[in-house]
Amino acid sequence: MVLSGLFSRIRPIGPRDFTAIGTFDIRAVCGISSYTARMSICIRLVHEKRLEMPPRSRVETMEENRAKLIAAARKAFAEKGFAAASMDDLAADAGLTRGALYHNFGDKKGLLAAVVAEVDGEMATRARKAALRKKSGWEQLLAEGAAYIEMALEPEVQRIVLLDGPAFLGDPSKWPSQNACLQMTRQTVAGLVSDGTIKPVDVDAASRLLSGAALTAALWVAASEEPRAALPRAVEAFQFMASGLLA
Repeated sequence: MVLSGLFSRIRPIGPRDFTAIGTFDIRAVCGISSYTARMSICIRLVHEKRLEMPPRSRVETMEENRAKLIAAARKAFAEKGFAAASMDDLAADAGLTRGALYHNFGDKKGLLAAVVAEVDGEMATRARKAALRKKSGWEQLLAEGAAYIEMALEPEVQRIVLLDGPAFLGDPSKWPSQNACLQMTRQTVAGLVSDGTIKPVDVDAASRLLSGAALTAALWVAASEEPRAALPRAVEAFQFMASGLLA
């Protein structure tokens, strides 16, 4: 029979013969030159390497979905603001359902908190990098505060962390991400007290006041009618206040 003869001539098909979902010319795959009819066949292939991979765990899937939702929300909150961003649109942009949003974050504010934590954490890291470019601990303290304040001019930071964050999540000093900033400031202040650069003040009190001053300055710049005009004044005031700690 024609079909039995056809299949007897088919060579083994490897993963290089076609992609996961696609079309192929049966003549090329089977090595048949006598057939003139082209057959396009849609196939779903799980090729050998994928068969060897362990199935994705539920935790991995949740982490991936969480990351997708945060990325979609970060973009939407920066462009539209928290209030105007639609939960249905956020879920759709992430390629997920609204139920996935609720499952991962509880509600829209929970998602905002996650986005704020991510952006604010990045701000702290960038401020620290700016500080490490300075030589002395004192210069690092001033540079870190100034860098944090200067980020108030960035649209994403301004909208998400400094405007919508406090408006919908409350006191920024209670955010977990701010605790990370405080810890870094505390380490710097402790070193400056130890080497006699600044007066023997209480490390925790001084650290909280310095961190709070930088945050408040950034909030003021972001809310100002003319942020660019407010920025140098805010940085200067922060540095003068910090200088009062010098020994």
